[in-house]
Amino acid sequence: MYKLFVRYASVGVMNTAVHWAVFFAVHAAGVNQAFSNMSAFFIAVTFSFFANAKFTFKGTATTGRYLIYLGFMGAMAASVGQMSDSLHMPSIVTLITFSVVSLVMGFFYSKYIVFREEK
Repeated sequence: MYKLFVRYASVGVMNTAVHWAVFFAVHAAGVNQAFSNMSAFFIAVTFSFFANAKFTFKGTATTGRYLIYLGFMGAMAASVGQMSDSLHMPSIVTLITFSVVSLVMGFFYSKYIVFREEK
């Protein structure tokens, strides 16, 4: 399971780079932060899903799997953001918190729900 987690974390590093690159590119074009972040999230989570399907879990990327992955990761992002707003947390703390929470919870959700082995 350790090697699987390391592969998942490696995809997570690339996913973070994609997210940040898209965010800054869209925001530099004059778009507000909310839309820039939402755009970056959708592109990065899509990259993450397909990369994890192929390289981490060696599973089949289906529409159903994509939708439950997208829904879970989106709900988690919104929840962390809402909690951060409620607690008036600095944005860097929100970013770090979401990165850690999504890495751990996303791994287990992907392993046991999204790409679970068929019996």
